[in-house]
Amino acid sequence: MVGKLVGQKVVGVKQTLKALKNNQGKILYIAKDADINITDPILKLAKVNSLQIIFVDTMKRTRNLCDIDVASATALLLEG
Repeated sequence: MVGKLVGQKVVGVKQTLKALKNNQGKILYIAKDADINITDPILKLAKVNSLQIIFVDTMKRTRNLCDIDVASATALLLEG
């Protein structure tokens, strides 16, 4: 299982989408229980950019990975 995400990251759909559009992503984390209508555009953009995509079981798990206080549908580990 994946431990805590180390390095610069963005969390949440809006911030993830913004970073992906600016080609700043390295690894995308998507919660399996997130609304597909929300995550699908992010997933497609990540595939276009040939990013590594890791699916995590729940939004709560994404929260734990990022060490934040709220559940999140997505997290993006940034380049560099």
